[in-house]
Amino acid sequence: MEKRKLGKSALMVAPLAFGGNVFGWTVDEATAFKLLDAFTGAGFNLIDTADVYSKWVSGNKGGESETIIGKWLKQSGKREQVIVATKVGGEMGPQQKGTSKTYITRAVEDSLRRLQTDYIDLYQTHFDDINTPVEETLATYATLIKEGKVRVIGTSNMSPERLQLSLHNSEDYGYPRYETLQPEYNLYDRRKFETTYAPICREHGLGVLPYYALASGFLSGKYRSKADVDKSPRGSKALGYLNERGMRILAALDAVAARYNTTPASVSIAWLAQRPNIAAPIASATSLEQLDALMKAATLALDQDAINQLDVASKY
Repeated sequence: MEKRKLGKSALMVAPLAFGGNVFGWTVDEATAFKLLDAFTGAGFNLIDTADVYSKWVSGNKGGESETIIGKWLKQSGKREQVIVATKVGGEMGPQQKGTSKTYITRAVEDSLRRLQTDYIDLYQTHFDDINTPVEETLATYATLIKEGKVRVIGTSNMSPERLQLSLHNSEDYGYPRYETLQPEYNLYDRRKFETTYAPICREHGLGVLPYYALASGFLSGKYRSKADVDKSPRGSKALGYLNERGMRILAALDAVAARYNTTPASVSIAWLAQRPNIAAPIASATSLEQLDALMKAATLALDQDAINQLDVASKY
């Protein structure tokens, strides 16, 4: 399977990442093991999670996703075959958030313990901490890389200005640089990334790992009315897409999917995977059937007519 570089690092990933946000939420441990076995068995290797997943679920405290992935890594024996990406900075509890040296140094040990591993392949700033100088954060990451606890760093949910500042500091002072950006980007949510972040990614050669690749499931085609939205615990997020533009995008997805004898989800991921600088779209699945549709996207090469049809339908 085709592998893509994460920025200018040595990490190579297949063009689809499994989003671990569902682990400990809508996916239990046993199902997670089956999904990860199928995902890696098909040749995919990037698993994305965060320390705060899935703290928002009643009764959870955060770390549930990392814990499940850690158990799977130990049981499967596949640690050397996969790229484990996790994040730091989200609020784990009172005074437990941010990207200060003190907090990152503690948080990385917690993630390593839950993941049952000695190193994290891709460690990402989850939410920018504007009260901490970028130099302090980058210097902390430099220490972790020197100690062998982290291989490569990336970022997410960071303003274009702070991202540029971070990249320039890495260049000027020899800090490790962010090799990846994880933005919200999909067929529906295009404007912000394409107008503000894409130029930075092109200039600096960052690998892009889009989250919400299916717009909270909307681009799979399963939410076409208010009644559909009410059927799923994750459906409320799709409510904002039920408008004229959203319906136009679904119609284009249906047409292209019919031509390729595939699903709207596969077409959505394939469109994203063929955009410039995209390393691997991140998408979640709660069943083997859903996962199969996502994985098929990795071998789906859309022709220019299909891409144009989707571009026009989703124009902003």
